Amino acid sequence: MFSGSIPALVTPFRDGAFDEVAFRRLVELQIDSGSSALVPCGTTGESPTLSHEEHMKVTEVCIEVTAGRVPVIAGAGSNSTAEAIQLASHAEQAGADAVLVVTPYYNKPNQDGIFAHFKAVHDAIGIPVILYDVPGRTVVSLGLDTVVALADLPRIAGIKDATGEIGLVSDYLDRIGPEFCQLSGNDESALGHRAQGGVGCISVSANVAPRLCADFQRALAEGDLATARELNARLHLLHRAMFADTSPGPAKYALSRVHDWISAEVRLPVVGPSEKARAQIDAALVYAGLI
Repeated sequence: MFSGSIPALVTPFRDGAFDEVAFRRLVELQIDSGSSALVPCGTTGESPTLSHEEHMKVTEVCIEVTAGRVPVIAGAGSNSTAEAIQLASHAEQAGADAVLVVTPYYNKPNQDGIFAHFKAVHDAIGIPVILYDVPGRTVVSLGLDTVVALADLPRIAGIKDATGEIGLVSDYLDRIGPEFCQLSGNDESALGHRAQGGVGCISVSANVAPRLCADFQRALAEGDLATARELNARLHLLHRAMFADTSPGPAKYALSRVHDWISAEVRLPVVGPSEKARAQIDAALVYAGLI
């Protein structure tokens, strides 16, 4: 259903407010560069610090600018099930092709609670749901049996797996089958994830290097391992640099170095990357040929 390079879009700010002009330009850049789908209002989009009005506006603008040229997988995660349903319902009404729903963070629900959360969102809407497992952010993780049970629901379409456990790809293939859309949530392990049977990556680096990330995923889809490995080597330092400090600070700083029309501004409690991290990001941009 979804595959290839799928950027988890940053939300540009300027003077504290959503920079709609820059965001529209970023969406066009991504489509022109070969990205195969777009994710607004995910973790990289600083969704925890967006107001409901801003979250909905960003989703609506992304869908409007995209205009059906590529799918939009709208971020609709929350640690409140009611809020997740509200955001997912809005995304469906706005025309999103699917929603990305993260495992509830902070609450630390057990697996029964996690299942009930996702089922409630699934039952409230009529578009596909992509599960998002990122225990580094949420503390709790989706259990294999929970994912298998959720996959029995008709609109649970796949998973963004940011656990770093590449072997899970084979576990899901064995227990669920190839129709379950498996997307890597980690750029640095996307090559291995695809080799195991994944079909793409919801990417941070693709904000900054959309063409290179799209070409990398295309090479993998075509079985051109030599080209994929070459592009992976070129991108690897950038993948690491995107987490040289708290994300999405590095991605926004990198974008501001590559494009003068987008600001590096982030929202508290996140701050911009440190001097050491900026040096690492600059070196990675030079190595990738982006500056």
